[in-house]
Amino acid sequence: MYQSQMLIDGRDLPLEEGGDRRAVIYNPANQEAVAEVAVGSRQDARLALQAAERAFLLWSKTSSQKRGEILHEAAGRVRDSSERIARLLTLEQGKPLKYARTEVLSSADVLDYYAEEGKRNYGEWITGPRSRSIVLRQPIGVAALITPWNYPVDLLAWKVAPCLAAGCTFVAKPPSLAPLAATEFVRAVSQAGLPAGAANVVHGPGGEVGAELVESPISRKIAFTGETATGRSIMAAAAAHIKRVSLELGGQSPFIVCADADIKAAAASAAQRAFSNMGQICISVNRIYVADEVAEAFTDELVGRAEGFKIGSGLDPDVDLGPMFSRAQRVKIREHVADALEKGAELLSGGREPEGEAYEKGYFFLPTVLDRADHKMKVMQEETFGPVAPLMKFKSLEEAISLANDSPYGLAAYIFTSDLKTALLAAEGLEAGGIGVNVNNVVDLQAPFGGWKESGIGRELGRWGLEAYMETKHIRLGMG
Repeated sequence: MYQSQMLIDGRDLPLEEGGDRRAVIYNPANQEAVAEVAVGSRQDARLALQAAERAFLLWSKTSSQKRGEILHEAAGRVRDSSERIARLLTLEQGKPLKYARTEVLSSADVLDYYAEEGKRNYGEWITGPRSRSIVLRQPIGVAALITPWNYPVDLLAWKVAPCLAAGCTFVAKPPSLAPLAATEFVRAVSQAGLPAGAANVVHGPGGEVGAELVESPISRKIAFTGETATGRSIMAAAAAHIKRVSLELGGQSPFIVCADADIKAAAASAAQRAFSNMGQICISVNRIYVADEVAEAFTDELVGRAEGFKIGSGLDPDVDLGPMFSRAQRVKIREHVADALEKGAELLSGGREPEGEAYEKGYFFLPTVLDRADHKMKVMQEETFGPVAPLMKFKSLEEAISLANDSPYGLAAYIFTSDLKTALLAAEGLEAGGIGVNVNNVVDLQAPFGGWKESGIGRELGRWGLEAYMETKHIRLGMG
């Protein structure tokens, strides 16, 4: 059985040194044990923070050019280890191996990007009548990076890369039930030439390890991706020391299909974004608003797409969709579907587990399409985080935008139309941090990513992601 070690102060902590608490990681496709993991404590988190604090003194003084060289080296090491890391990711999280490979290779691209972006941390010179002002952006200090299980490598890379490029050091807490791939990613990065203690990983529960990382005065920056409720708690705890926080939280993304949209393209995009990774994506399509005139054609196309996915173990090369991550996730989906049906929705496809011996031990669920949805239903108000696509008709663009904004969330929104004016009006009116026009993805490595309302605070990616790990300093020089 694979054994996952913690990484503290430049040293792999053997399982026997990680205390007597251990956890077993299971494959969600068949419930077979795949790894044993040391469960860390507050003390482990404290030691890791202290190590990061010591390393910061050296790493923050390292030139941006040298930091860039090391990050490029780290990207190469991740690529060299990509097949092993991807396999671990599939075994612990369930996603098909081909998509796990894509995730790991994407994390290497992020490292390469910030290797160069870190060099563009230019200062400013401001000339006054009797003074000169210099504006500097300097690394904030030790960062605590807390990440979820749905994209445990990619979402960690979004934090690790700008953190290191800015000159900060970090302690990462990967998801307790899927720590393997994330830990191996950090280990590959740490071996690229970082000083000991610059990159640390501590496993363990949020109530102990996560709490120490957030509450300790050593950490100056908290970057968290996960549930909104946890984000609230982190924000409240960080307030005690006025810490900088970046919170990428839950979503409930609307998808608007206008009467002039390319129906086949819209249905294909909606299906891919609603069902990929079994709907376990923060920017997944959660509710679809379709114009009356094209509702029937779009619905037929969407159902056909939903029923065309092949479901099975992520290690099967022909599989499109793996299992749900956990029993709890599947239970939540069942509850949301049942609630919708009870309140008048019509089940057009899915709504149950697939049949057959291959699916008996895993957390599988069929891609589900619901018609006649409305805002009384949980699937239209809460984050289902599963492969469920509810449809609701609209008569005007104004109505569609109003329905789309009727949510406490505001991470992503999508609209499909062939009219530029319609696209611009909708993009301006939709309350979300990212708007996709005729595309089903709002992520671009060079552009900011983050949410409005209860979907979070702060931005990742692009130059905005780098700035999140820096403080601004003004130096004023008297000139007589």
